[in-house]
Amino acid sequence: MTVQMLFYEQAVPLSAGRHADCAVEVRDYTFCRRVNSVPLTAVEFRSAAGEYPIVFVADAQSFQPAVVLGLRAQENLYVSDDGDWQGRYVPAFVRRYPFVFSQGTEDRHFVLCVDEAFHGFNRAGRGKALFTPEGQPSPYVERVLRFLQDYRAQFVRTRALCARLAQLELFVPMRARVGAAGAEVSLGGFSVVDRNRLKALSGERLTELMAGDELELVYLHLQSLRNFEAMRHRLPVARVAESEPEPELPGAVPGASFRIH
Repeated sequence: MTVQMLFYEQAVPLSAGRHADCAVEVRDYTFCRRVNSVPLTAVEFRSAAGEYPIVFVADAQSFQPAVVLGLRAQENLYVSDDGDWQGRYVPAFVRRYPFVFSQGTEDRHFVLCVDEAFHGFNRAGRGKALFTPEGQPSPYVERVLRFLQDYRAQFVRTRALCARLAQLELFVPMRARVGAAGAEVSLGGFSVVDRNRLKALSGERLTELMAGDELELVYLHLQSLRNFEAMRHRLPVARVAESEPEPELPGAVPGASFRIH
C-alpha cells in the first residue's frame, strides 16, 4: 500500500501575502473522478454504510477505514460525466478539498493549505474569497478551519478504533469479486473484520467494545460490505474486461492539515 495525497497535487500554505486576491469555486467533483476509494472517519460510518462498502486499508504503521468508490483502478463510480456526486452522502475527505492540514515541525502544530492545482482555485473572484480586503481570513476560510479541526479530531478517534481492532487481531485480508456483463471484476488490497474472530472474543472484550460504541461501528462495517454487489449496477459495461489487471485500493491518507501564515 502506498501512502499518497490522492487528488491533492499542489497544496501550499494559505497566506495573505500569497492568496490575498484568491477565491475558491467548488462546482463539481471532477477532481476525484480517478480515485476508487477515500479515507473515512468512524463518525461517518452510519451515514456511509447504507450505500458504500466500508473497508480497512493499511499503511506501514496502522489501519485506516476507507469507502470504496470504484471496482477498477482510477475509477470513481459515484461521479457522473458532468461531475455530479451520485450518492446521498459525500465523504468528509472529499468535502474538505481543496483544503488540507499539514503537520508542522511540532506534533501539535498544523498549517492550513490549499491546492493551487484545483480547477476552482482562481484570482478572478469566482466563488468564495479567501481573505477580506483587510487581509484577514474570510468567513469562508474560518468555516473551513472549523471543519478541518473537527476532521482532525475525528481522525484521531478513528485511529484509536483501528488500533483497538488490530490489537484484538480482528482484521483479515479480503478481495471482492463482483460479476458483471459476463465477466468478473476483482478488487483487493484491503482488510475487513472477520466475523468468526469477532464471535470468538470473550464476553469481557465484547462488553468493552459495546461500552465504547465500537461494536456498533464494527457491525456497520460488516453490513456495508453488501454494497459491493450493488456497485456492479454502476459499472460501465464497456470497461468490464477479464484481461485487465486486478486493481488494489491505494493506502489511506492521514488527516493532514494547514495553518494560515
